[in-house]
Amino acid sequence: MNGVVRTRVGYAGGTQPNPTYQSIKDHTEAIQIVYDPSVITYEDLVDVFWTGHVPTQRAYSRQYMSLILYDNEEQKAVAERTKQELGEQTGQFIYTEIVPLDRFYTAEGYHQKYYLQSRSGVYRSLLALYPDFDAFVDSTTAARVNGYIGGYGTREQFEEDLQAMELPEGTADAVRQAASRLQ
Repeated sequence: MNGVVRTRVGYAGGTQPNPTYQSIKDHTEAIQIVYDPSVITYEDLVDVFWTGHVPTQRAYSRQYMSLILYDNEEQKAVAERTKQELGEQTGQFIYTEIVPLDRFYTAEGYHQKYYLQSRSGVYRSLLALYPDFDAFVDSTTAARVNGYIGGYGTREQFEEDLQAMELPEGTADAVRQAASRLQ
């Protein structure tokens, strides 16, 4: 999405320190999104959240529950208002919990940029651009390419983004092939 600067996957919402995928404890799998509020609003992101899953269905475990973590009272108000509106529109109970973010724990490397890592040629060419894996995970380019390979966005958006991404030679064509679901 335009305005999304960085994404990371991880664990949050619980109280136990240092969760991992094998020992998630009382946390929930989560996505940390850094965005530019001059391009996209928090409410826009929350709207995508509501349409990206089924919040009217109870999760079978805390690990996979529907959860919005907020940083401030303004975000809390937006999340609560839109949850209420969704409940009124659907006539169903919304199981999503809305809680303050205490701490976000970054997930293991093999969970980061999942779609991108599934395309080894593109993944290796992008990884070579960064001094280490953390810099790769933090990069806007990796976040955007991961989204495109995952089938999000349009071919037109990808072509516009290419100018800012500075992809290695041949990588853009590989992304176009990998992102065959783009419209």
